[in-house]
Amino acid sequence: MNSTLAARPAQRPAATPRTAFGVLGAISTAHMVNDMMQSLILALYPILQGNFQLSFSQIGFITLVYQVTASLLQPLVGLYTDKRSTPYSLPLGMCFTLGGLLLLAFAPNYSTVLVAAALVGTGSSIFHPESSRVARMASGGKHGMAQSLFQVGGNTGTALGPLLAAAVIVPFGQKSIAWFGLAALGGIALLTWVSRWYAVQHHAAKGMRTPVANGLPRSQVLGAIAVLLVLIFSKYFYIASLSSYYTFYLMEHFGVGVQNAQLLLFVFLLASAVGTVVGGPIGDRIGRKPVIWASILGVAPFALVLPHANLAWTVVLTIIIGLVLSSAFSAILVYAQELIPGKIGMVSGLFFGLAFGMGGLGAAVLGMIADRSGIEYVYAMAAYLPLLGMVAILLPKVPKR
Repeated sequence: MNSTLAARPAQRPAATPRTAFGVLGAISTAHMVNDMMQSLILALYPILQGNFQLSFSQIGFITLVYQVTASLLQPLVGLYTDKRSTPYSLPLGMCFTLGGLLLLAFAPNYSTVLVAAALVGTGSSIFHPESSRVARMASGGKHGMAQSLFQVGGNTGTALGPLLAAAVIVPFGQKSIAWFGLAALGGIALLTWVSRWYAVQHHAAKGMRTPVANGLPRSQVLGAIAVLLVLIFSKYFYIASLSSYYTFYLMEHFGVGVQNAQLLLFVFLLASAVGTVVGGPIGDRIGRKPVIWASILGVAPFALVLPHANLAWTVVLTIIIGLVLSSAFSAILVYAQELIPGKIGMVSGLFFGLAFGMGGLGAAVLGMIADRSGIEYVYAMAAYLPLLGMVAILLPKVPKR
């Protein structure tokens, strides 16, 4: 009886007995601003290609620099913040992103573009682990729902990037990207408010939260992490083929103009944002494993048909793929947090980092393949990646705590 009572603070800290929707809304909005600015890099690719005469390999390397910078630093940031709370790192991360955005606007050459991409990646590495921790802290126990609300902000921002690029950057040029710095300043102010809330909550709950073991043996936990790594590889290598090269595929294969291609990329990314909302709450109800299984493997039939579709069906199929595939990450992240309780920052940083890293590596590898064999070959080859979702059947069931 006493031991049960003693465990209750670990399940739901007294400082956040109910879901703090205001905080979740704020951190999701900040995520939208952060990822919108990052997606401007992807949306700027056709303009950068024209300005600096870039090959597909060089375009892929921009993504690689940005994604790898983020992926290498995020687990380290998360590991550090698990041991020492740093609430005000959130606006600091946005400052790095702002610096990279302004440098990108006035970059005179390809090397400067790479430095700007690295600064944006550094901003992501600081922002994501701590903001994911805030989302869990504000969840009131509805961890999947909270992560979905947090993620939908990021996906919405990613979707807005191409739309804003089509409306502002394509007609007015590379330097017009500097105007988006105003959104970054708003994000910094919002994150400063969130940081104050975070600091109060952390102080109130200090010493009350003790990690609760999930009962799984170490070997099974390591095996489950290995399976999740395969799923992250499958999901983000395939996403790289769409997010980085979809506009080029539409222009080359169907003769679509730059602005219309950007609008269709926005449609795909918006579908991804909508799908993100679904995965977390469903995972809270039926478990993470079924959501992970259905979201990745369920995309396979549509991905295999995509390279053979006409323009209208390409748009329809990419909407379906975005809706289904995007529901996976919230479920994967919460599942991983339940596998390794007490290491929220490290786990969040690791999986956000892996997502960025695999996306960047995928963009670079697929860019080299596109230079050699063509963008259509890339789409035909990448279509088989979602079949790796079959390995989700090996994931153990994590007991509810």
